[in-house]
Amino acid sequence: MSSVVLITIISLSLLGIIAALILYFVAQKFKVYEDPRIDQVEEALPGANCGGCGFAGCRNFAEAIVKSDTFDGLNCPVGGGETMAKIAEILDRKVPEVEPRVAVVRCNGTPEHRKKTSEYNGALNCTIANSLYTGESDCPYGCLGLGECVDACDFNAMYMDSETGLPVIIDDNCVACGACVKACPRNIIELRKKARKDRKIYVSCVNEDKGGPARKACKVACIGCGKCEKVCNYDAITISNNLAFIDSDKCVFCRKCVPVCPTGAILELNFPPRKTAKKEQEEKVKA
Repeated sequence: MSSVVLITIISLSLLGIIAALILYFVAQKFKVYEDPRIDQVEEALPGANCGGCGFAGCRNFAEAIVKSDTFDGLNCPVGGGETMAKIAEILDRKVPEVEPRVAVVRCNGTPEHRKKTSEYNGALNCTIANSLYTGESDCPYGCLGLGECVDACDFNAMYMDSETGLPVIIDDNCVACGACVKACPRNIIELRKKARKDRKIYVSCVNEDKGGPARKACKVACIGCGKCEKVCNYDAITISNNLAFIDSDKCVFCRKCVPVCPTGAILELNFPPRKTAKKEQEEKVKA
C-alpha cells in the first residue's frame, strides 16, 4: 500500500474521530432533559387526543401534569377517575377527586314549540349557517340542527333526532371531552355535573330576549320571570340577561323550580313520576 493511500486513510479517520467528538460535546451541552415520567403518564392516558383536558393532545397533557406541583385544573375527562388514579400513583401524589360531567343540550325548540319561518339552502355546517342568518325559526339563539356538534364527537355519544331536529346526548358514551361544546356556534351545549341515575334539572333555553319576543319565537322559552329563583332555597338559580340558569354544582334536585316555571323551560330528566296531591294526602293519613 502506498504512503499516499495510508496517509489518506489515517487523515480521514482522524477527521471522523474529531467530528464525532465535537458532535458529542455539542449534543451534551445543548441536550434537553426530559422527565422519564412523562412517557409513563402518556402511556397511562387513553390516547384519545380529544383536547378535553385543555391541551392539544395526551403528550402535551402528560408534560403539563408532570411539571405541575398539583392536579389543580388538570384532569383527563376521557380516562376519568381510574386514569387519574394511575397518574397519581406514577407521580406519587394524592388522587384528585373530580366529579364526572356530562353534556346537555340547552335547547328544546322542537317543531311543535318553535315554528319554522324560513328555509336554509346552503352549506350544512352550523358555523357557516350561524354567520349568515338567524335560523329557520324566529329564535336567533336556538339550535340550527345541522349536526356540527355530532361531527365533532369522537365517542359516538351524540346523534341528531330526525323528529325534533335537535342533537341527543347518549350519557353512557359521553366522556365530557367538551368537543361538542366548542363546536356549537350558539353555545347551547353545556357540561354539567353527572348525577346518580343520570338525573338532570336544567333550563333548556339560552334565549336572552325579553319575555314577549322570546315566547313568541318559542313556546318553551325562558322569559326570565324569576319564579324559579324565588322558590330555590339553595342559591342554585340565577337570572341574568332575561335568562334563568341552574348551577348543577349547587342544585340538590328538590324539584321545586320545575312546576313553577310558566313556560316549561326547565326540564327534569330521569326522575320518578311526581306524586299527586291526592296520593300525598293518602300517605299522610296512613302514616
